[in-house]
Amino acid sequence: MIYSTNIMDYEKMIQSAEQASQNAYVPYSKFPVGACVLCESGNTYTGCNFENSSFGLTICAERNVVGTAIANGERKIKAIAIFSPNKLNCTPCGACRQVLNEFKSDGGLDVITKTENGIKVYTLDELLPACFDL
Repeated sequence: MIYSTNIMDYEKMIQSAEQASQNAYVPYSKFPVGACVLCESGNTYTGCNFENSSFGLTICAERNVVGTAIANGERKIKAIAIFSPNKLNCTPCGACRQVLNEFKSDGGLDVITKTENGIKVYTLDELLPACFDL
C-alpha cells in the first residue's frame, strides 16, 4: 500500500496498525500493539509487539516495524501510526522513540494515534525533546 501524507491516509495507517495488533503475541502483558510506518519511498509496513518469558527480549510493535522497513531497504520514515485496543492515544515508549529518531526523514516524523475523537498527530520532536544524536 502506498499513501501520501494527509489525514485520510493517516486514518488508513491507523486501520493497518489496528489489523497488525490482532497478530500480537502478548501472553504476559495482554497489551497488544500494532504499528504502521510510512517511508519516504511511499511504501508502508506493519508490525506488532511480541513478548518473551524473559521480558527483556520483548519487542515493541514500533521497533518491529522499523526493523521490517530496514529489512526492505528503507532508511527514512515519515510517519508511524500506533494502535492498541487497550489504550487510546497509545504513544511509543522511550526506547522506541529513540529508535524512530534514528530513522526519521529529514522533514521529521509524525506519530499518529487513535483517540475518542479520531486521530491525533504528534511530531517525534514533541515526544522526544533533546534527543540523543551523534
